[in-house]
Amino acid sequence: MNAQAPGFGRLASGIGEGAAQRQLPLGFDLPSSRGRPAADPPVSPAPAPRPALPTGRVQLVSLRQELLLTARARLLVIALLFVLLAGAALLRLGWLGLAGEGPARTSLEAALLPERGEITDRNGVPLARAFDAYALWFNPRAMDDGGSPLVRSPQEVAARLAAIFPDMDESRTARLLASGRPSYLRRRILPEEANAVFDLGEVALETPREQDRHYPQGKLAAHVLGYVVEEEDGTLGGRVGMEQVLDERLSDPELRSRPAALSIDLRVQGALEDEMRSGMLATDAIGAAGVVLDVDTGEVLALASLPDFDPNRIAEEDVPNMVNRVTNQVSELGSTFKPLTVAAAIDAGVIRDLSRDWDASPVEIGRRRLADHGDKGDALNIPEALAYSSNTVTMRVADQLGAERMKRVLMDLHMHERPKIELPARALPFWPKDDWSRIRTMTVGYGHGIAVTPLHLASAYAAMVNGGLWRPATLRKLDAGEVPRGKRVFKASTSARMRQLLRMIALYGTGRSADAKGYRVGGKTGSAEKNFGGRYVKNKLISTFAAAFPMDRPRYVVVVTLDEPRGTIASSYQRTAAWNAAPIVGRLVPRIGPMLGVRPDDNRDVDISDLRYLMEKRGKDGET
Repeated sequence: MNAQAPGFGRLASGIGEGAAQRQLPLGFDLPSSRGRPAADPPVSPAPAPRPALPTGRVQLVSLRQELLLTARARLLVIALLFVLLAGAALLRLGWLGLAGEGPARTSLEAALLPERGEITDRNGVPLARAFDAYALWFNPRAMDDGGSPLVRSPQEVAARLAAIFPDMDESRTARLLASGRPSYLRRRILPEEANAVFDLGEVALETPREQDRHYPQGKLAAHVLGYVVEEEDGTLGGRVGMEQVLDERLSDPELRSRPAALSIDLRVQGALEDEMRSGMLATDAIGAAGVVLDVDTGEVLALASLPDFDPNRIAEEDVPNMVNRVTNQVSELGSTFKPLTVAAAIDAGVIRDLSRDWDASPVEIGRRRLADHGDKGDALNIPEALAYSSNTVTMRVADQLGAERMKRVLMDLHMHERPKIELPARALPFWPKDDWSRIRTMTVGYGHGIAVTPLHLASAYAAMVNGGLWRPATLRKLDAGEVPRGKRVFKASTSARMRQLLRMIALYGTGRSADAKGYRVGGKTGSAEKNFGGRYVKNKLISTFAAAFPMDRPRYVVVVTLDEPRGTIASSYQRTAAWNAAPIVGRLVPRIGPMLGVRPDDNRDVDISDLRYLMEKRGKDGET
């Protein structure tokens, strides 16, 4: 009976063991033996210490903490770098906003206008324009596969190109295609020709668009305009002429939208070149030069040099023709200097009485004896001396004027330096630098021993007839407020007297073939032998006629020069200016007069009533 049920002790024992390991809740009593009074509950033992973690787990926790710290540090560094970069960017933006240049802007005008501005004449007629053009370019690397750049054979492609361009050299084109070298096959082609090339299906035949310069008037005013070439950077650059002078202005985005107006009048230019070309053919001359100048402003209405060139097609054979005979070729212009000598003498008081007879016999200085061409009498007054172109009388006038005064007047007319005009090609005159001897002063008086350009002469004649004021020539169209005041060279009274004398030369003397009816032309001929190596060649002349019109109120000066005219049937086998240069002016003035507002009027003329009797009392003919 006292024995315990089997397993109970184990249960109690197990419960006791479990209670030793954990604290039971308050009021919980363990079961006791049946019939035995319950004993006091045992005191709970103190909890045992937690056993230590394994070593591997500790290392894992430490590694995790280190990685966490490293990641946080990296994030902090990245954040700092981002802040620094953002700050630098903000500072840069602020700097650009305050001190930097704004973004480049392309205006609508700059986008639509050609890269080079337009040149026009004084009336707005286009002389030079830029436009987009096509070229024919052979690119052997177009396929870039190591094979042949052409689908067909070079000979077949060349034949097809010749069908599009009839003037193309087929054999030369075939050689270029076969050589495999990149090259231009044609510099300029039309849009429809570019389309025909595209239809050939040859990738290596390219038609790139390029900027080109076109001169719609062809050869007209070629020496005024010059031409352009393609620079290394692909832009167009001016060469010679006003293309070079206006290069910066024509390329300026701010200015190229407005055409650059020249002083040239295209109508006058065309008439001048036409008459000069006819005169060259009639006299079989090797060259010619001509200029039409406004006497009150210095504006050049026309300037021509023959032979000329086509600025649209510059070829190697054109290079000699690019010499501008008006501004870049000096010559002894002969008797055209005689009126300048007389004007200087009148100004200086050497000539006071025009009716006085001057010795016209040959001048002998040392071993030299200088005489007139043909007998004009032993004595001549000043109107006769000019009308008949007396060398001897002019020499004696220059001798009395003296070297210093003669030199001073010519220097005031700027004949000792390059001609005053914008063109870059300007020749330096042959100017005697040493003290002028007596014979030098005499020969300069009639246009020998000094060589200048036709433009020098034109500016001097303008000063002689416009009231005495010298102004530089210009190829720019001038507004009223832009006309220079001018420098006084001759007295106004002297200029008035010279208008009379020049008109009398056209009425009674060597300039009669230039006397266009109703236009009151006055002028002077000049024929001088060409000087080669210090020796004069008798059969090679420079023939010149310098004129002004209308002489009752001069507005324009015309100078025409022929280089080595030969005697032909058309010139009555004469080589002097009275027979070749003067007739050119006589035909030109009636053509350009109405264009310039000068109409023929037989009821108007400069008053020569006080001098006419000096010419009519005896009759002589001059030839020089």
